[in-house]
Amino acid sequence: MNFLGTELPIIQAPMAGANDSAMVIEVCKAGGLGSLPCANLSSDQIRSEVARIRAATDKPFNLNFFCHHPPGNNPEQEVNWKKRLADYYQEFAIDLNQTIPVPPRKAFDEEMCRLVEEIKPAVVSFHFGLPHEDLVKRVKAIGAKVLSSATTLPEALWLEAHGCDAIIAQGFEAGGHRGIFLHNDLSTQVGTMSLVPLIVDSVKIPVIASGGISDIRGVKAAFVLGASMVQVGTAYLFTPEAKVSPVHRKILNEAKTHETALTNVFTGRPARGFMNRIMREVGPISTDAPEFPTAVNALAPLKAKTEPHGSGDFMPLWSGQSAGLAREMSAFDLTKLLGTGM
Repeated sequence: MNFLGTELPIIQAPMAGANDSAMVIEVCKAGGLGSLPCANLSSDQIRSEVARIRAATDKPFNLNFFCHHPPGNNPEQEVNWKKRLADYYQEFAIDLNQTIPVPPRKAFDEEMCRLVEEIKPAVVSFHFGLPHEDLVKRVKAIGAKVLSSATTLPEALWLEAHGCDAIIAQGFEAGGHRGIFLHNDLSTQVGTMSLVPLIVDSVKIPVIASGGISDIRGVKAAFVLGASMVQVGTAYLFTPEAKVSPVHRKILNEAKTHETALTNVFTGRPARGFMNRIMREVGPISTDAPEFPTAVNALAPLKAKTEPHGSGDFMPLWSGQSAGLAREMSAFDLTKLLGTGM
């Protein structure tokens, strides 16, 4: 039993849109810490998902939230972004004024804090820093362990000073959104092999290694570097419990022949995914992309038009750099397998 109350030192990374309670349940049953991404769920949806988890297992689980600052109203920037994409709209005969509803990406707030106080999960994790200190204190008051991601040593020191119980050291190799929050300079981002021991040697709280860990070798390396646990995301995308589209799953299965890169064109914040047409032609990092999470609005009609035809050209294909090391198996079996590397 470790400091988070799980049998195995394995945390399934929360992957908004790509996992729900089904994956959480299997990971928890196997002895790891399943994580439910909550940023794109309503309060009622979170309650429903938690009810499913608790009906299936009494093991501890993690609720994950974003804590970004909501963007200001900048219609000019969104209009300019639409203009940047206008040629694609014309190519696929889409009305430039067309809009498609997209799942919200909500920052942790008073409503979500009350929900956490109601649910009382064993662990609550955050991405993009931490919410207001009063909210953090309330989460800790229910007995939940608080985790958050650091992409640099200064971020790790900041998280320790502001009440984190453990730090997720998110290496440059990690898939999905970077947890960067003290600034936006991507040139400062550090690989897992350097970041983990750097943070381990500088803080007094446990460190969780994340980024580029897809098999037992990665788990063993993380512990040699001083990590107390590991967090794995991309490898869980290969499980039947993952909620990824057929297009995304096909590219995952061809991972060895596809490159990944950091991009902000899909959401407005840097995130790692497989290279595709929109990333090559517009970005992958574009100064035209509106603030997180509003960049997605203009891309939604392009995704809706092309994805049904088997195209991943205009959709995020999140993945870490080590997808080629992952193998298809159940979330239960993957957790057990990774746990043998401790």
